[in-house]
Order: sequence, then C-alpha cells, then structure tokens
Amino acid sequence: MDGVEPLRGGGPAAAARDPRLFEEFYRRHVDAVMRFVARRVNDPHTAADLTAEIFLAVLDSAHSYRPRLGSETAWLYGIARNVVSSERRRIARETERDRRFSGRRLLEADDIVRIEDRLDAERPARRMLAALAGLPEGERAVIELIAVDQLTVTEAAAVLGISQVTARVRLHRARKALRSEADSTVANTTSDPSPAYVVGREA
Repeated sequence: MDGVEPLRGGGPAAAARDPRLFEEFYRRHVDAVMRFVARRVNDPHTAADLTAEIFLAVLDSAHSYRPRLGSETAWLYGIARNVVSSERRRIARETERDRRFSGRRLLEADDIVRIEDRLDAERPARRMLAALAGLPEGERAVIELIAVDQLTVTEAAAVLGISQVTARVRLHRARKALRSEADSTVANTTSDPSPAYVVGREA
C-alpha cells in the first residue's frame, strides 16, 4: 500500500487537537476505513457505526502514531482492527437479539444504498477472509492484513505489534497451510477467491 503524506499540521496528533484538521484527516481516510470495515461486516448500519467508532478512537490514540512504523492508513487499520474485534466480542456476548440494534443511528436511504454498494464490492474479500478462518490467530492476522488489506509485511508487523521477522515467519506458515488446503480441494476450485490465490506484498 502506498504511504500517505502527513497532514500539513503535523499528522494525527495535530488533527486530534484541531477540528479543522480532523475534518481534513477524516475526509482523507474515510474511504479506506470504510473498505476495511466492509470486508468484515455485511450490514450497512454496523458498517456505518464501526466507521464512526474508529474515527472517535483516533482522538484517544492520536499520540501513538509513529511515521517510521508505517503510513497513516496502516496505523488506522490497527485501530480499526481493534474496534471491529471489540464489536465481534460484544455481539458474541449478546443474549437478546434486539439489543444488537439498540442505540443505532437512523440512516438515510441514500446512505444505505451507498454502504450496500460498498458491501457488495467487498464481498470477494469477505469470502477470502472466510477461507482464512481455519488458520491459527497469529498467522491469520498477518495474512489477512497483507493479502486482503494490501499492507506490506512491515506495516502488518506494526499493526500487530510484532517484529518483521515474526510477521514473515507467520506469513510463510499461513501460505504453506493454505497451499496444502488448496491442493486437497483442487477438484472443487471455482472462480471465487480461494486459498490458492492468497498473496501479499513482501516489502
């Protein structure tokens, strides 16, 4: 993934202090964040809520951004991953179905159509993520960020808080496991994304 030029005002930390800079930051990154979320959920209301939560989390985490560890987008993906994971855990604990919808803001018809279009566009990525579900968590997280979200190994390592060497080892193991699975099911190969096509950037 290409790096993102920092804001003139000094990056996320400055954006968190200045509403004007934060609006600029939001506009620069909202599409990338929405794509990240749309790869992982298939409900437009959930996608809208999680995207908003991610940018709210930026206000609390702005001080943690380190340009030497990767682009602003890669840093945002780290925040997004935590927010999405927290939402999954919350839903898993729910015992009453309607509680999952409590407090959601109403979306205009145009908003729903726009988000549904995004969800449709990211359907292949969600199928790919489903193909990765059987991998151990550490290996799955690395190959998910590299193959699906198009981060580099360096950026994925920064998102996960691990060394580049560890990230490369996990990536190698994940690809080996996926190739083995693909070989065992080659007779059933379709045009959908499958483990046989999971690749990523090595930089």
